[in-house]
Amino acid sequence: MTTGTTEELTEYSLTALLTPLAAPPEPADYDDFWQETFEEFGTGPVTWRPVGELDATETHRAMEIRFSSSAGEQAAAYVMVPHAASSIRRGLVVGHGYGGRTAPDPGHAAADAAVIFPCAPGTHPRIASRFPMPPSEHVLAGIAHRDSYSHRFAAADIWRAATVLLDIAPAAAGALDFSGGSFGGGIGAMALPWDARFRRAALDVPSFGNHTVRLSRPCTGSGEAVRRHLRLHPEARSVLDYYDAAIAARRVRIPVHVAAAVLDPAVDPRGQFAVYHALSGPRRLSVRASGHLDGPIGALSDGFALQDAIDFLALPEDRLA
Repeated sequence: MTTGTTEELTEYSLTALLTPLAAPPEPADYDDFWQETFEEFGTGPVTWRPVGELDATETHRAMEIRFSSSAGEQAAAYVMVPHAASSIRRGLVVGHGYGGRTAPDPGHAAADAAVIFPCAPGTHPRIASRFPMPPSEHVLAGIAHRDSYSHRFAAADIWRAATVLLDIAPAAAGALDFSGGSFGGGIGAMALPWDARFRRAALDVPSFGNHTVRLSRPCTGSGEAVRRHLRLHPEARSVLDYYDAAIAARRVRIPVHVAAAVLDPAVDPRGQFAVYHALSGPRRLSVRASGHLDGPIGALSDGFALQDAIDFLALPEDRLA
């Protein structure tokens, strides 16, 4: 019996999800747009400054910093660096969900990794921004034009955060990874193809995959604000094709681990699996029973996905084939 809940509307059989959908069409100048964006915002030095020390862990010291955002404003980030610089073997940039972040997450900080946790423009409560903080508003900010859309600057600040981390911990160069979930997973997919410094990535319940699918059903996430906005402003639809994580994933050739859910009220599972199917390099898939669910079951699913990502990023190179 169907009750019509949002959860049921976004639950699919694994067999269906493992069958790739038709690839979304892409703009003819997609590559040019993103390559120019990278050249504008992802190259050269990035100014940054520490603003405070945070509680250290047994393995890492931690600090809050400010860096120069691609949006022409200050951005916040949290950095965790091993106490002994000689123990640094790799680096990690960690994206966040649409809830933002106000602290680092020590669970991502392996003993041999220097880690940066950037906050996308507009998502930090103590940083003034031209982008609004609520997800339903942030996802629409600048959507009238591809050059002004909030997601362009969120992706560009992934590159800039990587530059800052390598400035702080140069020993991480050559073994730089990315990890992000939901909003951060989708934005990470958009950023990864253009920055050759990244070695591998882990994407958990990635958003923004295959907008045609994403916009076809109601949801509890930011996609619902976009779906309603397009009813009044259909001309903005073409902008989203430049910010489709499944289109971007076709260009990702580094090894990637994707954790995708069969049930998710916020991010349509078909879009999550579309990101996985589109990847053109070595890839691994973990299937989650659920995503974006509150309560102990949701927390357990999140914990398993995080451990899968940590394990994947720690694999020796000869285990990735």
